[in-house]
Amino acid sequence: MAYLDAVETRFDYDPEARFPFNLALFATHEVVRFDTPVTFFVGDNGAGKSTLLEAIAASLGLPALTQVGLAQHPLMQAARALAKKLTLIRRTPRKHGFFFRADDVLGFVQSLRRMADEHRELEAHYDQTLTGEAHRRATGMARTQHEAIAARYGDDPFARPHGELFLELFRQRLTAPGLYLMDEPETPLSPINQVALLALIMDKVEDGSQFIVATHSPILMALPGATILDFDQAPPQAIAWDEVEHVAVTKAFLNSPESFLRHL
Repeated sequence: MAYLDAVETRFDYDPEARFPFNLALFATHEVVRFDTPVTFFVGDNGAGKSTLLEAIAASLGLPALTQVGLAQHPLMQAARALAKKLTLIRRTPRKHGFFFRADDVLGFVQSLRRMADEHRELEAHYDQTLTGEAHRRATGMARTQHEAIAARYGDDPFARPHGELFLELFRQRLTAPGLYLMDEPETPLSPINQVALLALIMDKVEDGSQFIVATHSPILMALPGATILDFDQAPPQAIAWDEVEHVAVTKAFLNSPESFLRHL
């Protein structure tokens, strides 16, 4: 199911303007379309793929994975400014979805730990200060809240390998058909965990979800039927998997690492 059909800009391009309005991808008013359930944004750092993804998320009001929402996130000023200049063409109102950025997960896990610690402290406090029915209810409420966090994310999320934690967060949050935006989700994942994420995305597409993903991962880009938009071109153009520069360089290196190392 498609929730978002396309996005177009509503400002005149000026290469002397402030970031992000001076990005080359805005040199034309051509519409960026989402014709398949999964669309990958690819290209070099600085091409604008993450900035556009963030602006779409801000325009849609998608919740972030962290406790800091997109409306207050300190790194989202440019995206929020750009969001005001975008027109989104939507097909179906989305009821579920989120915006994921790898850099935010550490803060999210820290907030989980703080909540778990607070619930434990409350339980100990009630145990010392209350008696009778009030004691039973208050300690039971604090214990239930702590157990709910532990059941969903583990008793100590920091004790788990980062790749395993990221995958579990995805599994817990991809709960219903919706629109999911991800910025470089492969960052903490080993190749085998990237394959696991690829399989998870494929399963959720079958359930009716739509994904827009900014990535450098040739593994994720290989998802069957996905559209790959190359942001090294202005405006971004759809290209085949084996035409992506990251794919070509990775394949060439794996085929002959000695030749690359000699140049180094």
